[in-house]
Amino acid sequence: MAPASYKLVIGDKMWSSWSLRPWLLMRHFGISFDEVHIRLRSPDTAAQIKAYSPSGKVPALIGDGQTVWDTLAIVEFLADAHPALPIWPKERRARTIARSVSAEMHSGFVPLRQNCPMDFTARGLKPLDLSAITGDVARIVEIWRMCRKNYGAAGPFLFGEFSAADAMYAPVVSRFVSYDIDLSKHDDDGVAAAYLATMMALPGMAAWGKAATWESAQ
Repeated sequence: MAPASYKLVIGDKMWSSWSLRPWLLMRHFGISFDEVHIRLRSPDTAAQIKAYSPSGKVPALIGDGQTVWDTLAIVEFLADAHPALPIWPKERRARTIARSVSAEMHSGFVPLRQNCPMDFTARGLKPLDLSAITGDVARIVEIWRMCRKNYGAAGPFLFGEFSAADAMYAPVVSRFVSYDIDLSKHDDDGVAAAYLATMMALPGMAAWGKAATWESAQ
């Protein structure tokens, strides 16, 4: 077997939502990589990350003689490096919307992040402030329903087939499960809930959860 072309530097799978995104994307599309796991919340965490990532944050992707940091930059790098893979939807209008909703996730939804930090395998958690996340949850439901209705005919994912947009929303999927968020209370007609179930059934999500449990036991 040929050696992996990339190293993907990530944090703990239980907590590192940004690490999940490129990890899931690369695993789904069969892009080989060696994983560099850095323990978070440790005295030497910052120094360990800085040895790989100039931003001092995870994830970082090392390959092709360079280091790429920031999740969305990694996604775009991989899309450029592997043009045969449908990392973004092939149809131009769908690809434009996929990039837009991915960028919205990348830069927004701060109340949801703050009040529902990712704890991947936990269940029955309660948001720190439920009222603070109402707008974010409603907007995410709106995005999921819109994408599924307008672009999802070819499969069960946001744009039919799995794409980078699904990877970008994977941590939110896990948050909704961990915090028992009832999507029907946020104008979901069942479409968003069905999409959530599809994402949680992905082999990559199951593998991430299994590894998160193992890491936490070490």
